[in-house]
Amino acid sequence: MKPVTPACRTVALFAASLLCFVDAGCAEEIRVMTSGAFTAPYLQVIPQFERTTHNKIVTAYGASMGNAPNSIPMRLQRGEPVDVVILAGDALDALIKQGKVVPGSRVDLVRSSIGVAVRAGAPKPDISSVDALKRTLLEAKSIAYSDSASGAYLSEEMFQRLGIADQIRGKCKRIASGPVGAVVARGDAEIGFQQISELLPVPGIDYVGPLPREVQKVTVFSAGIAVGAKQPDAARALIKFLASPSVVPAIKKTGLEPVASE
Repeated sequence: MKPVTPACRTVALFAASLLCFVDAGCAEEIRVMTSGAFTAPYLQVIPQFERTTHNKIVTAYGASMGNAPNSIPMRLQRGEPVDVVILAGDALDALIKQGKVVPGSRVDLVRSSIGVAVRAGAPKPDISSVDALKRTLLEAKSIAYSDSASGAYLSEEMFQRLGIADQIRGKCKRIASGPVGAVVARGDAEIGFQQISELLPVPGIDYVGPLPREVQKVTVFSAGIAVGAKQPDAARALIKFLASPSVVPAIKKTGLEPVASE
């Protein structure tokens, strides 16, 4: 008998876990709103979930916070139909308090760190230490960051901690919609900051690395069931799948740390 390889075990676990969810969501249409940080692994695993369960997933994308029209809080405020929301844990908790997400439905999926990128082919700046990062920010001609979780941390906490908030304010661009990496790729910003999983898929940029450990901000991204969900059982099955060990390889591949143990 041939030995079972780790790859075979992963495939078998993936298939077996999906079979557990077939009965829970009998060919339903599940509406999902997800933030950018979880999008890369989500896109990899959803097709398999659809094929196995015969459910149809309809997805809307938006930031975890902010006033952009396509942000998840603004979508919910407009009353857009949704069954599952996936966004930064703190933002999800706020939606629970606002009565938009079912209390007790929160399931943590991944931990996400902030990274740095420059335009493809440009010299990579030194961010190897806090002092080096500070010099890089002071020397940069323009800086872009998101209007969501990572950008809120940079503008409201990290720049102040570094003592450079006033000095760099005039060259900072807060991107309300779309990936920061796209802004950097176009040359509209010299350096960009966003969740690593949101930077890696963007063409036309070079990923420099994560923020130094001393100033890194790790954000947990979580899923919850929306109040008024039309398919709560199917939604619960989808969240269970996304939090299962079978999704771990896709999560790790896209620069995230899984909350589920392998």
